[in-house]
Amino acid sequence: MFRDEIFREAMELSDVPRGLPLVAGLTGFADAGGAVSQVNKYVFETLETQRVGAFVNDLLIDYRARRPLFHFEETSLTSYEPPRLSLDLVKDELGAQFLFLSGYEPDFRWEQVSDIVLDLIDDLGVESSSWVHAIPMPVPHTRSLGVTVSGNRDDITDALSVWRPTTSVPGTLMHLIEYRLQETGHPTAGFVVLVPHYLADAEFPDAAIAALQSVSQATGLIFPTDALRESGRLFLQGIAEQVDDNHELRKLVDTLESRHDSYMEDNPIPSPLMGADGEIPNADDIAQELQDFLAKRSDQDAPGEVLDET
Repeated sequence: MFRDEIFREAMELSDVPRGLPLVAGLTGFADAGGAVSQVNKYVFETLETQRVGAFVNDLLIDYRARRPLFHFEETSLTSYEPPRLSLDLVKDELGAQFLFLSGYEPDFRWEQVSDIVLDLIDDLGVESSSWVHAIPMPVPHTRSLGVTVSGNRDDITDALSVWRPTTSVPGTLMHLIEYRLQETGHPTAGFVVLVPHYLADAEFPDAAIAALQSVSQATGLIFPTDALRESGRLFLQGIAEQVDDNHELRKLVDTLESRHDSYMEDNPIPSPLMGADGEIPNADDIAQELQDFLAKRSDQDAPGEVLDET
């Protein structure tokens, strides 16, 4: 059976508690603000985890398209961390358990991987499934980040979804899994964090916080986010200083804020994406200004760069 070929169990599935929620976050597509990568890092650095199983890299990755990193020190290769797509058993801050599917999005065998995930959900009696990713949108950084919600949980959609487009979108593996889960009637919710597009290439802590808050509302899980919130406060303080020092930049931010607030006042499910005229604002100038600022900030903060030692 291809499940045994692609997915290797690290513990007996009979030892995994039944009826847990599944949370998923796969990197590789439109991870604006580093939301998913931050959530993954947060889970493994902050919470208690136990490996349930992992997928076989050689069957799922095009190594030449995204080459793994080796650490080189002077004359030697000193470390290599292979890519990972795994299912883990995790405890939240209060000890409540959940299953966490995380890591890379496969290049190959989406249908087979999807079938395996659905089989695991069935075998483990998963209660509900939630997943997160993030996309860049023309929203202001001075407002709370919104989410678009997909799936079949009307209670979550009604409470949280700030934008409900009718459109075609580039698919991800989690879109496929959500689609299959909907066909079976399994409770599922997908959260897309809407990140200011001029911060899409930065590691924006508030994006990870928004993702974790969404999962909390869908599952009841509790995540300690004090460290992320402090990082976010410092990050936004730096952005605010840059905006305050530039009159034109301030005007552009004001425009984004005005359009955001106007739509929120006029719509029961407020969309921060459009103004009253229904047009998406052009914020290319603000994007360039803040990207330049973030690039300088990244250069200043980066430790151990070879060029710094010369």
